[in-house]
Amino acid sequence: MSQSISVSHPTGILRGSIKLPASKSEANRALIIAALSGAETELQNLSEANDTQLLQRLLKSDSGVIDAEDAGTVMRFLTAYYAITGQEKTLTGTERMCLRPISVLVEALRELGATIDYLGEEGFPPLKISGFKGSGKKQLSVRSDISSQYISALLMVAPLLPDVLELHLEGKIGSRPYIEMTLSLMRHFGVAAEFIENTITVLPQTYKPATFSVESDWSAASYWYSFVALAKDAEVTLLGLKEDSFQGDSAIVGIMDRLGVHTMFTEDGVLLTKKHHEKQVTYDFSDCPDLAQTIVALCAGLGVTLELTGIESLRIKETDRIQALQIEVLAMGTSLEEISPGVFRLEPGIIADKELSFRAYQDHRMAMAFAPIALLHKVEIQEPSVVRKSYPRFWEDLEKVGFEVKYKD
Repeated sequence: MSQSISVSHPTGILRGSIKLPASKSEANRALIIAALSGAETELQNLSEANDTQLLQRLLKSDSGVIDAEDAGTVMRFLTAYYAITGQEKTLTGTERMCLRPISVLVEALRELGATIDYLGEEGFPPLKISGFKGSGKKQLSVRSDISSQYISALLMVAPLLPDVLELHLEGKIGSRPYIEMTLSLMRHFGVAAEFIENTITVLPQTYKPATFSVESDWSAASYWYSFVALAKDAEVTLLGLKEDSFQGDSAIVGIMDRLGVHTMFTEDGVLLTKKHHEKQVTYDFSDCPDLAQTIVALCAGLGVTLELTGIESLRIKETDRIQALQIEVLAMGTSLEEISPGVFRLEPGIIADKELSFRAYQDHRMAMAFAPIALLHKVEIQEPSVVRKSYPRFWEDLEKVGFEVKYKD
């Protein structure tokens, strides 16, 4: 397996059409709902991302020990799925996964009647799930400022509960579009829910089999927006994206309109072209935290001053993404500092005219966020294989638009 990859572009001019991977966020929710329906459901354009392929395999597994590897949605969605369906499973993951908190979800499921024990440190995987006996509890209060995946996991299993569930979301709701995506998919499969202010109500219902085609991934699209913004000239078509998307990361359209990319929706997807960019941008990433790494790296490359909020959840992702960003932007003469609680400021500097090397921290989004800097300087990305988590063909797609990609041992 290659330890690093060298990326450069001889002209800085991008022309081409890219078939993006399917959204793993949509695919993983659809897989759980299909499993909960207990009926044959046709899912089209499932993601080739490792997280989705892993979830497909695990849902079919008869093993008593389930390894979610480094996949957060897989760990959280399966915890709720196994608990409410009364299955006995030991659920574990990578070393990093076992450092990512899960107590909010586990405590909520326990209140509903699930038997779940921690096999290691309290509040963290691995978990022993030992069955379900309905508690009769109809109201739950859940913190909504840590991870929307806890809430989505509870919502998807809620129709199978013996009683109505009123889920009260406490505090600032992070990644709200992902909760809306979950509810939209539930509706697609015949389950109604009511979301009023900070309360979501789900009655006992039965999922109905339905055909569902997964949209292309807006998170993956974000890296191409960054490529276009940094190119000397560009005309890139991204296939399979919809203007009325369920995905919160479709917010990239508005963000990048300020950072140098014009979006035109077509029958096939979107056409991206260059435009002028602003010199100073302020943005709240509460609804789309997965875009923050892309935008931080891009602004460092463009020389744009960026003030960003709503990125608290990045601390508990595949790595501490805030710390990783703070370290890696230093290679571009740039600083990322917390200027007040929860408020970060990126001050651009001068990028040295030399090959730049970026670490990935076992995080797919770190590797892909810094790859577009190759339009400014030759770059080395360490751990290139991490992209398999969400975008396995990433490096091959770069070659399609003229990048020179060389693997190093």
